[in-house]
Amino acid sequence: MDRQKEPMDVERILCFDATTGDVLWSHSWPVDYSGVAYDNGPRATPTIYQGRVYTLGAVGHLLCLDGASGEVIWSKDLVKDFGARVPLWGLSASPVIFDSLVIVHPGAEPEGCFIAFDRMTGDEVWRNFSDGAGYATPMMIEYENKPQMVAWTPTNIRGLEPTTGQLLWSVPFEVNYGTSIADPIYHEGLVLVSSYYEGSQAIRISNGTTEPDVVWHDERNLRGLMSQPLYRDGYAYLIDKRSGLTCFELATGTKIWDDDNRMTPKGRNPQATMVWLSDEDRAVVLNSDGDLILIRLNPMGYNEDSRTKIIETTWAHPAYSGNCVYARSDNEIVCVVLPGRE
Repeated sequence: MDRQKEPMDVERILCFDATTGDVLWSHSWPVDYSGVAYDNGPRATPTIYQGRVYTLGAVGHLLCLDGASGEVIWSKDLVKDFGARVPLWGLSASPVIFDSLVIVHPGAEPEGCFIAFDRMTGDEVWRNFSDGAGYATPMMIEYENKPQMVAWTPTNIRGLEPTTGQLLWSVPFEVNYGTSIADPIYHEGLVLVSSYYEGSQAIRISNGTTEPDVVWHDERNLRGLMSQPLYRDGYAYLIDKRSGLTCFELATGTKIWDDDNRMTPKGRNPQATMVWLSDEDRAVVLNSDGDLILIRLNPMGYNEDSRTKIIETTWAHPAYSGNCVYARSDNEIVCVVLPGRE
């Protein structure tokens, strides 16, 4: 998705040939970004499922399109027709698919923090909560063989039954400027959320308990912003706003090491996207300078194997497919082929 200001102000979704970069189709719609800070364009990644593409624009345009042709199957204006309240940096959570539903996080009034639509027809199925819209995409987990949707709003961390929207549990966690941004993670029975101003906290879900335990809360060493933390073998890794990439024990929040801002530049909003490369300790990173970095993450410390600049300054998460990396900035999109292994 992107935004074009000339000859008129529109958001677009574009489909490219993955091999050649040729544009196969595009669809645009008029927008008004008045009041949206950092107004370069949409934030949410399109969600693709069973041949359909679900997109949410920064000011509330929800679309379902045919993935092959780009034809619009159904669309909703969440601000005009559903009372969505656009937060300071625009609606950012990607649509979430669960069974026959597509669930969005528009912070609508009344009681429309989350709204579920029939993903085939666009009919509203349920809505719940009066919380405003945050920026983190809700995640689906399984707890005691039952699905839950875990979502972080600017005021609460909540667990929902995704078929009905029924509240299962809730923990208050109000963050400054509504910065519930980094997607939560769930491991070892713990939900971890990481905030720029109020730090990170881990919550243990308990069956039948509507107010789970906050196991730990760190406001000094674990202050993440946009990047979703990684987890493996008891340890988690997030980008702290002061110290950079930081390793800590998930169970206790105990800090093990930091990289002294080597992976991505230190600044007001340090950013990089991180994904595991395999089931070992290797991860691949695209930092805010556009450097693609191969690193090893384990409790022993930060180890960097290679670094190559592939694009200009970016905060956008790349896509990985086979031996290709697809990265984008505000001005371009590139496909970079990774070298093969002997």
